Amino acid sequence: MRKRLFLIFCICVLILGGFVSAFTWRSIENKPEVLTAEDLPPVINTGSTTVAGSAAQKTISSALTSSSVAKPSKTIPAAESRIPAAENTLVIAETQDYDFINEDGKTLTERINTPAGFERVEYAEGSFGAFVRNYALKEHGTDVLFYDGRMKNSDNHIAVFDMFLAERDLQQCADSIMRIIAEYYYAEEQYDKISFDFVSGFECRYDKWIEGERVGFDGNNAFWKEGGTKGATAGTFESYINTVFAYASTLSLEASAKPIKINELQTGDVFIKGGSPGHVVMVADICENADGEKAFLLAQGFMPAQSFHLLKNPASENDPWYYASELGYPFRTPEYTFSEGSLKRLEAMQ
Repeated sequence: MRKRLFLIFCICVLILGGFVSAFTWRSIENKPEVLTAEDLPPVINTGSTTVAGSAAQKTISSALTSSSVAKPSKTIPAAESRIPAAENTLVIAETQDYDFINEDGKTLTERINTPAGFERVEYAEGSFGAFVRNYALKEHGTDVLFYDGRMKNSDNHIAVFDMFLAERDLQQCADSIMRIIAEYYYAEEQYDKISFDFVSGFECRYDKWIEGERVGFDGNNAFWKEGGTKGATAGTFESYINTVFAYASTLSLEASAKPIKINELQTGDVFIKGGSPGHVVMVADICENADGEKAFLLAQGFMPAQSFHLLKNPASENDPWYYASELGYPFRTPEYTFSEGSLKRLEAMQ
């Protein structure tokens, strides 16, 4: 009798063990392996007041920026797979060796590799897209610095543009984007295209600035007056752009921007929220695959004034590209969350 009871007990234990194992395996099998934006905690909204080619092109920033010693390189982990978790683990393991970062790259094109199966969209020589791709980057591992030289305590960037930053708290988020647009038109000698509105609505034009005109004020009303240095030089450019920084912001940028759809995306388009504070990030590069799916990189300045830098994608540990097919709202970037309708084209890029 005891032997029979013991045998029944053993059989029950085996059956119960099998059930627990099956349940545990199903729980592991259904656990998501890749975080999406929805898996991440909300981002607190803070903001700002405000062609190929191998060699980095010379910009007005490169003429103003002295060479600086970069921090020791930081190790960038191998890229995670974009294959769904349901695919077999052997394929995932093979794709984990894909690197998005070429540490020796001097420009955006050289530094940031496209995802597997994607190629950069073509931009004509002399276009804004080509200008940004060939803009010099600081050495890999360079920290984002504030205008006063302090290091930003953040690991939200993958690269830093070698853009001039004055020792004043002026060049924040909107300002960094206005600068790179102005630098592009300056390099192309299209001085009449360098024009930005103040928050008051006053149009501040560089082609008038280089004719010796300057901005005067009567209370809150701005007006043109004579008496400044003439000529398109680094000096007149800096005096002009710093005046723009002081009186323009995300509010004035957004006021003249027009909404676009994601399938119309081009380099220079922005996600923007005008305000005091508000914020804006710029599309810095675009690639696509054979099926026409687009991916893009984002760049930003922030407050207080700081280095213009390429952002990571908070939905991925290692892949910095944002995918048009995955775009949803609220749209989270590392330091700001944008609402639907924030994707726009600036007047200077229209």
